[in-house]
Amino acid sequence: MDTVSVNVDGYGEVAVPAGTSAELVLEQANIEAASRPKKNAFPPLAVLINNELAPLSAPIGAPCSIKPVYPDSPMGTEVYRRSLCFILALAAREIVPSRRLTVSMAIGNGYYHYFDDNEPVSAQLLEALSRRMRELVLSDLPIRIVTRAWEEALEYFKTSNQSDTLALMEYINDPFIQMNECNGFRDFHIAPLVPRTGLLSVWELVPYRRGMLLRFPHTKTPYEMDPFSDVPVLYDIAEEYEHKARILNAESVGALNRINQSGNIQDFILVAEALQNKKLALIADRIAEKSDKTKVVLIAGPSSSGKTTTAKKLAIQLKVLGFRPIHIELDNYFVDRSRTPLDKDGKPDFECLEALDIEYLNQQLLDLFDGKEVELPLYDFKSGTRKASGRKISLSNNEILILEGIHGLNDRLTPHIPAENKLKIYVSALTQLNIDDHNRVRTTDYRLLRRMVRDYNFRGHSAQATLGMWSSVQRGERLYIFPFQGSADIAFNSALDYELGVLKVFAEPLLQAVKPQHDEYPDARRIQAFISRISPISPQYVPSDSILREFIGGSVFKY
Repeated sequence: MDTVSVNVDGYGEVAVPAGTSAELVLEQANIEAASRPKKNAFPPLAVLINNELAPLSAPIGAPCSIKPVYPDSPMGTEVYRRSLCFILALAAREIVPSRRLTVSMAIGNGYYHYFDDNEPVSAQLLEALSRRMRELVLSDLPIRIVTRAWEEALEYFKTSNQSDTLALMEYINDPFIQMNECNGFRDFHIAPLVPRTGLLSVWELVPYRRGMLLRFPHTKTPYEMDPFSDVPVLYDIAEEYEHKARILNAESVGALNRINQSGNIQDFILVAEALQNKKLALIADRIAEKSDKTKVVLIAGPSSSGKTTTAKKLAIQLKVLGFRPIHIELDNYFVDRSRTPLDKDGKPDFECLEALDIEYLNQQLLDLFDGKEVELPLYDFKSGTRKASGRKISLSNNEILILEGIHGLNDRLTPHIPAENKLKIYVSALTQLNIDDHNRVRTTDYRLLRRMVRDYNFRGHSAQATLGMWSSVQRGERLYIFPFQGSADIAFNSALDYELGVLKVFAEPLLQAVKPQHDEYPDARRIQAFISRISPISPQYVPSDSILREFIGGSVFKY
């Protein structure tokens, strides 16, 4: 029998028979390294084979490198969460086979689930689902990957009432389809799951609105549950988006593909843009209703949420109502670089609140509210100093300030401004577009695709560079944006139902340039696999004032 040499991260080289599973390779490596201390206290959930995420059951057929994926890593967290969604879908199929379970958005450390008949989840059903999931975990059942002919897989999804998965199958012409299987239940194989249900011991299933929240541990503490902290504004966005998706008849990737292939995508785009513009008009109306007290509109949101274009489009809607919006850039209120706080690596931390001259900003705002004229500052990034801009402004009865920046929702940015004079808007791209019935599009991936395309088009950055900095971007969001999202007066969802098809056109060749030896390769391959299931949409159909133009170029707005 042929043998292959495998380099196991942290343990060295082992020789195994060709076809040995990755899990058995790791076990052999552990046995050979028994005299050394364990590298991780947790069991592996999956594996990286030549830097590509794979299930532990993956056979090793050629010399390669292997790295275990543990639950206290971002990749391990995703494997754990997908696997929990799978066993919830399994339990729902066994207990209420006639009802179609759908996964929705992330709320805190949990995924919102509901049944598409819109009947609330009763306490009895919730308890039955929880009990069955616990039984599945205790039984430690294998979760296998099985391969079936396209026709057989199609027939299974028809009989099991998985309509979103059926729609996805229409864009797939592979002769064989991989499916996850456990206890007779099958689901479309999107990405690796854990090999056994017994590895999924920590979770909560709690009632939430008309559905339920499947909660899971934080990455840093993979076998401990954190207390639940609700963010109602996120649910409000989800509910509004869900209603919009029904109007557009596009609640999944497969449904979007159908519309695109039918030749109706241009009309679809126009309606999607009109719905978003209508929302901005409603926000402008609300600002107008409060204009007797509102002096400044604060706009904040995570990276690539479309804050800048949202601010510009909102300004137009305010002009329609007779206002004269004045846009103030918070970047011009940076303290001199010599006073900028340093991060843990000793580099200037321009994202922390202390990098801004809070007192100076607040004094200028108060002066404006008192009817005085102020000269706005201008920050010179080359010299790292602030100077006078020569731009002088004052507020009359029909003028209103718009401040856009990452700290807009944090009251520590404007501590001297009375609450009734502020209106805070949270902007994010919270897509409700699912891959199929039980697999969701990650909001962070949605924004990452936007960022990747914009970085390449306007900053000359490769996909590898964007992927490499993304974890740092997310850390900043967790510190400076997400803790304050619940304090927003208004939430605006900048996601457009069709944009993944457009972003695919730009992102696919960029991702192909990331190679197996790069640290960013696992994420590149994961996103490649995700967008491969989306039918491409021509960028020429995107209106010139669309938020999407902020990322792909060709906007009527200046940035």
